[in-house]
Amino acid sequence: MYLASASPRRKALLEQIGVPFEVRPAALAESRQVDERPEDLVVRLARSKAARIWEDIAADEQRAVLGADTAVVVGDAILGKPADTDDALNMLDRLSGRTHRVMTGISVIGNGRSRDEVSVSEVRFKATTERERLAYVATGEPMDKAGGYAIQGMGAVFVEHLSGSYSSVVGLPLALTALMLSNIGMPSWLHEAAE
Repeated sequence: MYLASASPRRKALLEQIGVPFEVRPAALAESRQVDERPEDLVVRLARSKAARIWEDIAADEQRAVLGADTAVVVGDAILGKPADTDDALNMLDRLSGRTHRVMTGISVIGNGRSRDEVSVSEVRFKATTERERLAYVATGEPMDKAGGYAIQGMGAVFVEHLSGSYSSVVGLPLALTALMLSNIGMPSWLHEAAE
């Protein structure tokens, strides 16, 4: 299988569940269309990434392709990766004491089939102080993370409650991904063991 993503977190998550894959990032513009809902955005981007690699490489090799995209959503606003430290501080301030949604769109193509899904999780942040936010941004961890935090890293200290898929908040909902791969004929170790 090809993973149409350069994300080290998605790579580690697939390795965690024993899926054999090769990384083939799909470079494309990740802009939101006018009036596009966040859940539609992540699915469209995941599908576009998978389709790009399918068209370029995988169809000739009969390999499946997995594309994914994650967004942190506060209200209707999408918080991407911080542009700089001020942007990271502003994002963390917006998340402070609030519940936000993390949406991960997944698209799989292979064996003459394709499927798209979206996983939505809710994350509640504790009320943070300016000093805590400054200290966290000083670690550098928020700078390449959607929403300006890493639940799998030091940012976990801000998370009071999670409803949904932890691995989706990291970047790829593993239970849903394994099911989707199985549905296009790529069984995971779990599905192979059950047969």
